[in-house]
Amino acid sequence: MKIKTLLSLLIMVPMFTIYAQNGYSVDLNIKTEPADKITLNETSIGISAYKNIDTKNKITNTLQYKNIGVKYDIENYDFKYNYNPYNSIKNTLVVTHLLTQKTTLNLEIEPILNFQENLNFSDLSVLGGLEINKIIDKNNTINIGVKRTNALGLPKITPTFSFYHKINEAATMTIGFPNSAITYSNNERNVFRLTNSFNGDFFNLDNTKYLDGNTATKASLSQITTALEYERNMDGNWFVNFKAGYDFNKKYQLSNHDNDNVYDFNIGNSYILNIGIKYKH
Repeated sequence: MKIKTLLSLLIMVPMFTIYAQNGYSVDLNIKTEPADKITLNETSIGISAYKNIDTKNKITNTLQYKNIGVKYDIENYDFKYNYNPYNSIKNTLVVTHLLTQKTTLNLEIEPILNFQENLNFSDLSVLGGLEINKIIDKNNTINIGVKRTNALGLPKITPTFSFYHKINEAATMTIGFPNSAITYSNNERNVFRLTNSFNGDFFNLDNTKYLDGNTATKASLSQITTALEYERNMDGNWFVNFKAGYDFNKKYQLSNHDNDNVYDFNIGNSYILNIGIKYKH
């Protein structure tokens, strides 16, 4: 299958979802992550739509494009001058099925293209998995599942879980992996969140790198991010978002075809700043 066909499929699925939508949203985010000798600058745009098929089934589709630019403040590696930015095109399709009044099954399929400039069939990966959501009572919900995810950098099959608790009418909390959050809203326009998440990315390199006798063909990024987020509803449909936080256990590594680590940039921890705008309909 040609890469143009793959791109067409990634675009057509969300377009069909939007055409028959019950609702949709568009969001744009700009983020910077200065670390020791390396600064990551990320820009992303996403389109999300959902459709209630019937009383038991719902489809949600999100198409996202992301660009990660890397600025190197190092002198002894040639990629300081010729490494291209990293690009990602991801389509996340989630099918939600109501098994009982208190139990929901979520099936997620996530084809993703991660590349620098040259796009090849090998850049296509398929992530996703299954989760079951169980309502315990009006204030508590538990979610468990298994996914193939890039939350730890390179794709791995990992368990996922979360426990949701409604503290009161203004506050909720979610504890789990890969995401946890405490949310507070003092009125219908303001939402404050304290979040902790495991997140990562992986990319094929355009040009194979030879480092100390090892061959590097892939790059991976991973970190644990703790952040304070503020979201403001401007006029009903428009939202702005501000996020500031810190990345722990931050890694930027190069690996070979077997996913063995061949070089670690040792970039250390970093703070993050994110500004976003969203339109919801």
